Amino acid sequence: MILSFGSKATEQIWNGIRVKKMPIEVQNVGRRKLRMLNNSQDISDLRIPPSNRLEKLGGKLSEFYSIRINKQWRIMFLWDKGNASEVEIIDYH
Repeated sequence: MILSFGSKATEQIWNGIRVKKMPIEVQNVGRRKLRMLNNSQDISDLRIPPSNRLEKLGGKLSEFYSIRINKQWRIMFLWDKGNASEVEIIDYH
C-alpha cells in the first residue's frame, strides 16, 4: 500500500489529475504502475512484469527501490513491511 508521496505531482497523478510538467503517456503508464505498487504485498511482486525492472538503488539513494515507466522515467520509493512511502515519479536522466 502507498503510505506517502515524495512529490505533489506524483500524488496528483495518483488521484487522476493531469500535471503539465510530465508527458501524458508517462502519466498514464505511471498511474497504472502506481496501482500495481499500491496492490503489492511483497517487494518481489513488483518483479512481474519484467519490464518493471525492479532494482534497489545505490549511493545516497541506497534505501530506495525503483521500477521503470520507460527508458527515461522511473517510480522511486521506500519499501517497508509491505508498504511504499516517499513514492515519486522521476526523470532519471
